[in-house]
Amino acid sequence: MGGDHAPDVVLDGLERAADRHRGARFLLVGDEARLKAGLARRPKAAAVCTIRHAPDVISGDMKPTAALRLRRASMRLAIDAVAAGEAEGVISAGNTGALMALAKIVLRTMPEIDRPALAAIGPSARGDVVLLDLGANITYEVRNLVEFAVMGDAFARAVLGLTAPSIGLLNVGSEELKGDERIRQAAEILRESHIGANFHGFVEGHDITAGTVDVVVTDGFTGNVALKTGEGALKLVGTLLRQVFNSSIPARLGYLLARPALDRLREWMDPRRYNGAVLIGLNGVVVKSHGGTDALGFAHALDVAMDMVTHGFNERIRTGVALLGGSAGEKAAEPAPQALAR
Repeated sequence: MGGDHAPDVVLDGLERAADRHRGARFLLVGDEARLKAGLARRPKAAAVCTIRHAPDVISGDMKPTAALRLRRASMRLAIDAVAAGEAEGVISAGNTGALMALAKIVLRTMPEIDRPALAAIGPSARGDVVLLDLGANITYEVRNLVEFAVMGDAFARAVLGLTAPSIGLLNVGSEELKGDERIRQAAEILRESHIGANFHGFVEGHDITAGTVDVVVTDGFTGNVALKTGEGALKLVGTLLRQVFNSSIPARLGYLLARPALDRLREWMDPRRYNGAVLIGLNGVVVKSHGGTDALGFAHALDVAMDMVTHGFNERIRTGVALLGGSAGEKAAEPAPQALAR
């Protein structure tokens, strides 16, 4: 029931995705009357859905502390279904803060993981790139960066289908002496780990869109800034292109000639293709759809969740962390100095 156009966008997304995920079943949690009426107009979604009534809805502006008290809200009951083993994962277009808080408390962090992370897919010159953490952890230790790398590796394998994803740590430079002691220690552990052959080393901000690596690992503060900067840059490019092509009659004629190429560019940069941020490291799959997306965007978020479930994403994490042994934890226990950019 969350998002700007709920529940229609959710139902339309399911109608689109039903053919792609034959054999899957979906539990719709929300206002039973509205959901029944909506499914009556969407036969493909109706064939794969079961409704569970929820009398309450967590609004988009509700604080997470208030959301925690709504035990019969649609978001809470959906997460409860995952905790009870009735569903493999949850997808919501609702309140992000509430979803993260509820998921952490109800599903809990995997025993092998110190902190969960927020991951997403973005465009690059070489294809798709995975970024994490994007805001779940403002502070971090060595162990967290190492575990983020393992989770990012598992995510790229499960969702992007990569057999050997390359991994980089976001830093202020690519040289080995750059950054603070924590990030250098994390790099040392990763070089010696089971994913060491795929560890590229340090990458900089421009490497994200260049596609230098398949997985970019950083802390939540830096990752969120990088994400928002990238989104702003894409919007700026779109605005400038519209201004240029509307500036004169010759420019408008030029737009008509360039339109096929611009349509391909628009499709490649369409944010709906990258809809579906994932809170990883929990005992269950949790996917956050953008609240303002349409049916195509929600269907993409559903695809991400299905890929994670069908490719055993959480088991990949458990295996990867087990292969690390105790090295990440030992480094995390060491006192970390203040961050210095060199």
